Amino acid sequence: MFGYATVVRGKSNRGLYLRLGGWLLFLAIFLFLYASRPNFFEGQLQTAASESVLVAYALYLLLGSVRGFTLIPSATLVFAAIPLFPPLPLFVLTLLGILVSSASVYYFSESLHLDEYFAKRNREGVERMKRTFHTNQLLIIIGWSFFPLAPTDLICYVCGILKVSFSKFLLGILIGEGTICGIYIFLGDKLLRFIHLRA
Repeated sequence: MFGYATVVRGKSNRGLYLRLGGWLLFLAIFLFLYASRPNFFEGQLQTAASESVLVAYALYLLLGSVRGFTLIPSATLVFAAIPLFPPLPLFVLTLLGILVSSASVYYFSESLHLDEYFAKRNREGVERMKRTFHTNQLLIIIGWSFFPLAPTDLICYVCGILKVSFSKFLLGILIGEGTICGIYIFLGDKLLRFIHLRA
């Protein structure tokens, strides 16, 4: 933390600390609920869906939009929502949540000036990573976003730190994450129909 403060001392340390502290607090609360009450978010979605589908849609979009700051995979939220929502609205809401979440993480990581911190600590490693990444940016972003075991939010942080073109970054995330989530949603719907849990 002190090394970080030294690197960014030319910036407004108070603002940086507030953003970093707010993020860590949010992360701690979200992860506590996720770990201590695994069905908490699913239960909230079910309750909302039983009262109003529009409220449930809004809650799902909200959770999808802030989820990126927690590094919890988007699939967790998608799987909780598959039994509750029709596939097409769920897919559209998932894409919107991914776009908002990814854009937020991209700009958030940039605002923390993490690029300066890592460059100061390991300039050679950062430059090597930049060279590798910049040769095939779009393919790397798509592949990383699509691969189920790779946390997509991590690539959002990396793209923000390396100052990858925002439009190229969002396109890659949309193709990769959108494809894998579409597979989850539409195959999940087919499975529910096959075992007669959905009409």
